[in-house]
Amino acid sequence: MIDRREAVAGIVAMFGTALFAPLARAAGVAQVAPAGIAGTVPEISGGAPTARVFTPAQAALVRTLSERVLPTTDTPGAIAAGVPEFIEKLLADWSYPKERVPILAGLDAIEARSLADHRVPTAQATPAQLDALLTLAMDDKLPGGAAFFEPFRQMVIAGYFTSEIGITQEREYLPVPGEYDGAYPYAKVSKVFSS
Repeated sequence: MIDRREAVAGIVAMFGTALFAPLARAAGVAQVAPAGIAGTVPEISGGAPTARVFTPAQAALVRTLSERVLPTTDTPGAIAAGVPEFIEKLLADWSYPKERVPILAGLDAIEARSLADHRVPTAQATPAQLDALLTLAMDDKLPGGAAFFEPFRQMVIAGYFTSEIGITQEREYLPVPGEYDGAYPYAKVSKVFSS
């Protein structure tokens, strides 16, 4: 089976030049520090993040929002695929502190808006309320909304589709695809293949 770094590299084409910089570094397509930032990104390693990025409230919010972006349906959702842990690992080990700021500020803005509009923490909001909050961020109607939404969405998608669940249950994993069949009926295609 392919490893996660190879799978992240496959995600790069999906987002192109708008790819969130820590994802590009995790995929191995960018190793240069952004302008104004000295130092290098630590070597990518497996396991837990080297440092905690989120407060407990922010971690709960990341779980809630990532599951809303990719919810459990007939296949497991973002939480089952370990997306919140992937996001924290990505931000802790593959990003510079300056790159975390829009994500953390966006989480705080969404939480503040949920409390103001719905009088509940985001983790307790209904699906409709969560959709409204994410739409506000997407449409840049929250402070720093646009700077938060696209990188967050990219991290959720990359985390999901590079997880074992994303590769084997959402897609059909064929490490060595069978023979070529140019007349394969499209009606029989039920999943996108990944190899």
